[in-house]
Amino acid sequence: MSAAIIDKPVLSIRTIASNPFHHLWNNNGTWWVHYTEHLPDHTKRRVRRSLHTTDSGIARVLRDSLLCEAAHFEEEVAREH
Repeated sequence: MSAAIIDKPVLSIRTIASNPFHHLWNNNGTWWVHYTEHLPDHTKRRVRRSLHTTDSGIARVLRDSLLCEAAHFEEEVAREH
């Protein structure tokens, strides 16, 4: 593994088919997504982002899109190095 890959955060997400709301929570009517990044210095960062919606269906689509985009970005970085 090259040093360039090690210097990048690693996304930590789990997909649980039995829980369609995994990585989501509702805070006073607004849906948020949360996940963890493992950093090169062996610490971790919890990421929380508002999805700016009150609709649970839209929140799940936005969550899936955001996590897919983040995972795709990791793959692109790994291929470059």
